[in-house]
Amino acid sequence: MPEYLSVIIRGAGILVVLFFVTKVLGKKQISELSFFEYVIGITVGSIGAEIITGLDRSFIHGVVGILAFILIPFAADLLSLKSKKLRDFLEGKGLVLIENGNVLEKNLKKERYTIDELMELLRRKDVFNLSDVEYAILEPTGDLNVLLKREKQPLTPSDLNLKVAPMKAPRTVIMDGEIMDEALESIGKSNEWMKSELEKLEIKLENIFIGQLDSSGQLIIDQFDDNISTNASVDEGPYLIATLNKCQADLELFALSAHEEQAKLMYIKNSEKLKRIIQDIKQDLQ
Repeated sequence: MPEYLSVIIRGAGILVVLFFVTKVLGKKQISELSFFEYVIGITVGSIGAEIITGLDRSFIHGVVGILAFILIPFAADLLSLKSKKLRDFLEGKGLVLIENGNVLEKNLKKERYTIDELMELLRRKDVFNLSDVEYAILEPTGDLNVLLKREKQPLTPSDLNLKVAPMKAPRTVIMDGEIMDEALESIGKSNEWMKSELEKLEIKLENIFIGQLDSSGQLIIDQFDDNISTNASVDEGPYLIATLNKCQADLELFALSAHEEQAKLMYIKNSEKLKRIIQDIKQDLQ
């Protein structure tokens, strides 16, 4: 057999072996590596290269060597699940670089980081002023996690005691001109409903590259033609009116079943309020 053909066959064989080995070890091995995993990866890569090009060496012996090295991190992972000390030794521990707004120069020198490198890591987190940082920790993977000072953190609805509706992940309901029935069923919609909505928008199904439906009922459509992009709000008016009517009917029912006069008046008052809101919405939808 020609040497080049042998190299190709060996290379394909090692690729298959490493693929299945990585699948067994899990996604952790393709994420950011710890020191231990980094060393193992380099060693396995070197063995694989030697097997492919070392035509005078046994292919089977090389595969056994790779499997032996792969068993080491696999066993280490199992043991580290039960031992915090072993986990800290193999994977390392996070090191605080900024605490209470002060840079810990001793820890910075321990990791051999300069202030310029620290500022670069902060800029990656969109932090440009050192004075804005309350706490920063360097993770074992080399990533810097930052906690801003209270007054520098973005304002949230909870800070204003505001209640907001929960957001749901958008559902991809159309892909490559095909309706995704499973995604539609998960949000209580049907294939026929989607086709009727596309007819309203005068868009052909086969012309749609991708279509997503968010929790607010907005249908975002991207067509195969890059010059056309459609953002269309699905008509949810009837559903909204029906839901509000049900709430208003429930309030009337609560008023009838209430034993205390104060509670009964509260339900009646809110029912009348909701009735006026429904009338206003109906006028807006006309």
